[in-house]
Amino acid sequence: MPAKSFTAEDAISAQIRLADPDKGAQAVHDIVVAYHANRRTGSACAKTRGEVRGNNKKIYRQKGTGNARHGDKRAPIFVGGGVVFGPRPRDYTKKVTKNVRRLALRRSLGDRIRGGEVLSVASFAVADGKTKSFLAAVRDITEESRKVLIVANGFDELTFRAARNVGWVQLISAAEVNVEQILHANKVILVEDAFETLARRTA
Repeated sequence: MPAKSFTAEDAISAQIRLADPDKGAQAVHDIVVAYHANRRTGSACAKTRGEVRGNNKKIYRQKGTGNARHGDKRAPIFVGGGVVFGPRPRDYTKKVTKNVRRLALRRSLGDRIRGGEVLSVASFAVADGKTKSFLAAVRDITEESRKVLIVANGFDELTFRAARNVGWVQLISAAEVNVEQILHANKVILVEDAFETLARRTA
């Protein structure tokens, strides 16, 4: 599978729009922060003094003991008492507009292309479904042995099977690839059938 470097001129001929180097940095930041926030379950929860185990009985009388005055043992100053202003279940979801998503994709693709980290191939498939064949196919394209992203319109079942035990290579469809995946990879391999989808997503 002969590969060639994918340049900005190739992107123009494929009608894939790229952002200018001075535009879109904030969009990339916003969308990566949103990805991280949206992964949070927001399930952290500490019990207040009204929720911890125990009763409302005053621990000793108000006066005459020489000790500080106290109410029940569930007060926050006691071990086993409630927590003041502790975490409660909440939704961390951040919404990013469609225009910001599009700009972030253009900027991240543009940065990787201008950095010479994007290659293109006519097709990518492993007919026998063997991991050994998959690794040979990847190494025919690039010498990179860490964090390789292969983007195509789709992959057949045998290719997915061959790739599933290779942790440093990720197969993703052009319709699903996101900014974080593009930024995380050291090398991005674009299969030619993905050009049309990427052109539509960046239009």
